[in-house]
This record gives sequence, C-alpha cells and structure tokens, in this order.
Amino acid sequence: MLRSPVIPPAFQAATASRGERPRLLVLLAAALLACAGYAATEWYLLGGDVGFPLDDSWIHLQFARNLAAGDGLSYNPGEPVTGSTAPLWTALLSLVFLLPGGTAAAIWGAKLLGCALYLAGVHATWRLARELGLSPGLAQLAAALALATSWLVWSALSAMEVPFFVLLSVWGMVLHLRERHRPERPPLAFGLFGLAALARPEGFLLLAAAALDRLLAFDRDADGALRWRRPEWRGLAVGLGLAALAVLPVLAFYAAAGGSVLPTTFAAKGAEVRRWLPDAQYVYQVLGILFRPQPWAVLFAGAGVAALVERLGTARDRGLLPALWVLGLPLAYSTLSPAGAHWIAGNFGRYYFPLFPVVAVLGVLGLERAAAALGPRVAAGRFRLPLRAVLAALLLWPTAATLVEGALFYARNVANVQGSDVRVARWLAPRLPPEAVLAVNDIGALKFLLPNRVIDLAGIATPEVRRRMNAAAARRESWERAVSDYLAERRPDYLVIFPDWFPNLSQDPRFKPVAGVRVEDNITMGGDEVVIYTTPWTRHPLQSR
Repeated sequence: MLRSPVIPPAFQAATASRGERPRLLVLLAAALLACAGYAATEWYLLGGDVGFPLDDSWIHLQFARNLAAGDGLSYNPGEPVTGSTAPLWTALLSLVFLLPGGTAAAIWGAKLLGCALYLAGVHATWRLARELGLSPGLAQLAAALALATSWLVWSALSAMEVPFFVLLSVWGMVLHLRERHRPERPPLAFGLFGLAALARPEGFLLLAAAALDRLLAFDRDADGALRWRRPEWRGLAVGLGLAALAVLPVLAFYAAAGGSVLPTTFAAKGAEVRRWLPDAQYVYQVLGILFRPQPWAVLFAGAGVAALVERLGTARDRGLLPALWVLGLPLAYSTLSPAGAHWIAGNFGRYYFPLFPVVAVLGVLGLERAAAALGPRVAAGRFRLPLRAVLAALLLWPTAATLVEGALFYARNVANVQGSDVRVARWLAPRLPPEAVLAVNDIGALKFLLPNRVIDLAGIATPEVRRRMNAAAARRESWERAVSDYLAERRPDYLVIFPDWFPNLSQDPRFKPVAGVRVEDNITMGGDEVVIYTTPWTRHPLQSR
C-alpha cells in the first residue's frame, strides 16, 4: 500500500502558495502602481525631464557603460579602478546599454530594471514570511509593508543597487531557513549570500551571520531546557566554499588593480575601525531611519526577535538569521562610523534600506499571537466587525502615508541633481572640447554626459587623491593643500566643484570662475552652488555655442 508523502514543514509554505496567487497578484499590482506613481510625479514636476535622485546613480551607469563597451571596471576608459562597491550590480546594469536608443534608452532601462527587482523583492518578502510560518494573511501584510515603504520605491527608480541586494539577501534568507531546517540539503544559500556581497559590501556581514546561525543549533531536553547540538560541519564548509567561489575572483581583481581587496569607496567614505564597542548614539540614529516609514513594524520587531528565540529547539525552529541581520548591521557600522555630521549611513540612510523587508517580517511575526487571539472578527450586537482587516489598515496607514509623501521627495531629489550636475554637464557639452580634462568632486553626471576625462577629487575614481589627503591628515597638514598640490601635478583644464566643499581652492586666485549654477531648494547635493573654474593650465578654451 502506497503512503501519502509527508511534506516537511519547511516546504508547506511553498506548496500552499500555489493557491494564494490572487494575493500575490494584488501585491505586485500595488507595487507596480507605486513605481508608476513615482515616475509620473518625476515626469510631471520636471516638465518631461527624467533623471536620478543621486549623482551616485550616474556613477553606476558610467561604470556599467564602460563594462558594456569592453573597458572593464573603469571610470575613465583604459584606467582600471576598484571604485564600484557593487560589481555584480554593475554587470547587471551594463545590460541596459545593449538596448537600442542610446542614453535615453539606458536611463529608462535602468529604471525598469530597478522596478522589476523591487517587485521581485516584494515577492521575496512574502516568501520569507511564509517560510517563518506566518499565515497567508499575515505574510501579505508583511509584504504590503515592504512594498509601501517609500525608500524602497525611491530605490527602485534610482538606478542604485538597493533592490538587487534586497532580492538576493531576502531570497538567500528563504533558502537558509529551509537548509538550516534540513541540513542534508545543498547549502545554496551561502552561494546567494556571496553574490549579495558583490551587490553590496554589507553582504559579507550577512554571510558571517548565516554561518553563525548554522552554528546556533539547539535541541530541548525533557525539561524544556536548550541543549546545543553539534552542527553539520560539512554543509557549512561546502556553503562557505560556494560563497568563496563567488567573491574571490572579484577580490583578486581588486587586489591586483587597486592594491587592496577593499574598493576605493571604502577609503573615500572614511570607513575604518574607530571603536571596539558599538556606539549607542549611532544605533539611535539608525532607528530613526527605520522608524518613520515603518513605525509599527519597528516597535513590534523586538517581539518578532523574541519569537525566533522562543522557537529554538522546537519544530518551528528556523534559527535567528533575520534577527542577527537587523541587529548586527547597525552595531557593525557603529564601530566604523565617525561621530557627528559625517556618520556613515549613505545618502538619506540608504545603507539601511535593505533592512526594511526583514523589519516588516519581524514586526508582523511579533504580532502573530495577538492576531490569533483576536480572531478575524469581533461581535458588536448584530454586527461583525472585521477586526483583523481594521488593524491591518491601521498598521499600514503610516507607511502608506509616507509612501505618498515620498513621491514629492523623490521628484525633488531628481530635480536637485538635474538642476546642478546635469545642468552643468549640459551647459558644457556644446562648449567644452573633448580633449579637456576636468577636476570634479561630483563625478557621476559630469562624466556620464561628457566625453572628457575626469580627476575625481573625492578619490573614488582617482584613488591617489585620497591617499594624498590621508597622508596630509596623518601629518596634521591641510588636506586641501594636498589636493592643490596634486592638481598642480595633474594640471587639469577646468575645476568643477562645490565651493563649500573646497573653500580654499574656490578662493585661490589661480582659479577663475567662468560659470555657476545655484541649486534651488537643495536637499540632495553636497552644496547649494556648483561653479566652473579655469585653471592656470587651461589648454582648451571654452567654445562659443
């Protein structure tokens, strides 16, 4: 007699999902509508112009264009540089340059690619919630919180690597939960975490957290006490080997091209170990980044972490990786970040945007017992109120409200970039001979939209600048004097800078201002004015239009 197959708990959610496609379709339709709303706001407020909310977006596009053209990882063609912290995103983004239509097609292709990855990330969030045993309704709520998070929609249209990293990291967690529950399965999650580390360097921390989670295996004895169980070392070793296969070739290239496995961006951001204990003030600031778009999820995420701990050693044990990731990233960065205004979090806190889907899942997990105790409805006389639906709406309301507000914020970010770096590049395009060399401190749009070689005064594409600045700081000398000396050696034709960033250079009589733009209502750029200066070495004068 044939027995019915027993479906392991880790696969029940995946099997059940086949009957839940209408829920998923509603979620994906809502996510697509959110992207369309942000794009329409940008198009309308910019009078038909389109762009990106950060100059960093243009940096990614420049690296990707060179890669597509066969110039490898370079910023100025022919000059290999380890400036990309997201080489896998660079490789994926390079595909948009295969589209017919030139620059305009690449810009729209980057936006569509980001939106597709954002939709896939919403689905991955739902899958993670189901893998943790949440009901279809609660999983839908967690995914809805993620899709309504304004910063994730902002990221989808930004040409930044955030939605790609979200997809890799969250799907990696889904696989990790399954493989931890059944250690005999191939440890494919580690390979995915290795790829995630090539999309964002924080992926290395996620990889380490996954390895730690595989070591934190427990059983419960007859008294209910936890007893550590010897982990399956072979699976862990194979998993780490898969991750190494993904990351070692890129690290070897970085070491050969840049003399360090760390990208030049690491030094340019000033990241180094500054303290051995986490900084509470830094963690508090990170909570502010997460709280505004997802206040209820952040408040209940602690209960979700407690629920994961409570499950250890039981049939519902799926480990602690979501908790280790959400708690570990702020603590790790707090040891690297300087204090004060230059604390490391990325523009608008974007280094923490990938946490939003996991925070949403943990927050809903923390509400699981309360939702079960309340039941679907509450009686009020002859009426039956849909209590769970009302509570879900209340939980979603502040997140949805910030989503609507975020559309205007996103459009304003784009307007700031278009009204500064892009505007300067468009002004220079018909006037600047292609042989002229520019020294700039915002390299993105200026290099992407102009054929000219650039000297990067921030040190990402020109790492020697950062080395000179660091050496000057070590000798307690002026870093701006070090930059001035470097310019005298390289002899660029023009200087394009924010005067606020370089007060001494902007007042140096050797550099003559020839044009400038004010950045209206600036909330995005590093300064409120961009100025073009001639230099004593200008060999290619500006041409009349």
